[in-house]
Amino acid sequence: MKKKIVHLTSVHARHDIRILLKECSSLVKAEYDVSLVVADGLGDEEKNGVKIYDVGLPKNRLERIRSTTKQIFDKAMEIDADLYHFHDPEMISTGLKIKKNGKKVVFDSHEDFASDLLTKSYIPLFLRYPMSLAFRMYDYFVCKKFDTIVTATNAISELYKKRGCKTVVINNYPIIEELSVPSVPKERIACFVGAQTPIRGIVELVNAIEKIENIQLYLAGPVVNEAFKNELKSLPGWSKVVDLGVISREEVGSILAKSNVGLVTYLPAPNHTDAQPNKLFEYMSVGLPVVASHFPLWKDIIEKNYSGLCVDPSNPKEIAKAISYIFDNPKEAQIMGKNGKESINKIYNWKIEEKKLIKLYKGLLND
Repeated sequence: MKKKIVHLTSVHARHDIRILLKECSSLVKAEYDVSLVVADGLGDEEKNGVKIYDVGLPKNRLERIRSTTKQIFDKAMEIDADLYHFHDPEMISTGLKIKKNGKKVVFDSHEDFASDLLTKSYIPLFLRYPMSLAFRMYDYFVCKKFDTIVTATNAISELYKKRGCKTVVINNYPIIEELSVPSVPKERIACFVGAQTPIRGIVELVNAIEKIENIQLYLAGPVVNEAFKNELKSLPGWSKVVDLGVISREEVGSILAKSNVGLVTYLPAPNHTDAQPNKLFEYMSVGLPVVASHFPLWKDIIEKNYSGLCVDPSNPKEIAKAISYIFDNPKEAQIMGKNGKESINKIYNWKIEEKKLIKLYKGLLND
């Protein structure tokens, strides 16, 4: 019989790229019986051979933490799997309860959550540091009880190693075949694909595009809230923005195909400077030159492979200058795009990470 695996998330979308399209789908290919428990109110379904179970959409964050995590636990126990793999810090207590039931448990730490709390706008400023410290202490003592901590970056892995945890780095590199890009003429478009929040430098991008003639900025993804959307609309550069909202993966491919440059100019934050954003690698995977923040880790990837330009993300003039350079030097931009695509094919791709994931599971399950 196939070994049964259950992935659990109270926060992420059911079709999350890392969780469903990469990890769960790879496990199905490795002939595991894979389920995913989510909380989005969209009902049960099956995708890529993964059975998706929905416990319902919570009304608010408090209900999600207090009630939804219990519903996910109940569903997880009902499935009765051999190994459980959860993805949200708020589910650590759920993971501990599963562990007490004699199951193998993996915590997938996508980010340094304790540091991330310091940037959460919904938390009053005076509470952020105490909450961050409290979570780090809690995390320090309990995470050693899990069988493995999977991390998205080396920096997060080092944090857990210092706490005595067994860790495996599964980088969030792209699936080369996943993003379909049609062959269409390029247009004078710079694009940003992803959630729009202040810390991701969207204000600076809109201000930068204002300074460039005859170029549009395409934004694709959800906006953090209506107040921030109104702030963006009030900027002079908004007249050059095409706001696409949330779009499908097929539409993402179409936008990247006709764009000349992909933007990922996150502002400095603990979970940015040591992160490897998925969109950076997606831009590179389709041969798109990038303009990105000048964080040392990002510079090492981009400048080493000469796949784009790194800038001060807080400086709209510098961002505008880099975007203009790529548009004004098409032959050099083509070389950057080609270099980026080659580096994805050779180094930064999911096939390599998939092997590490399967090796981890085989070891935990004695396959």
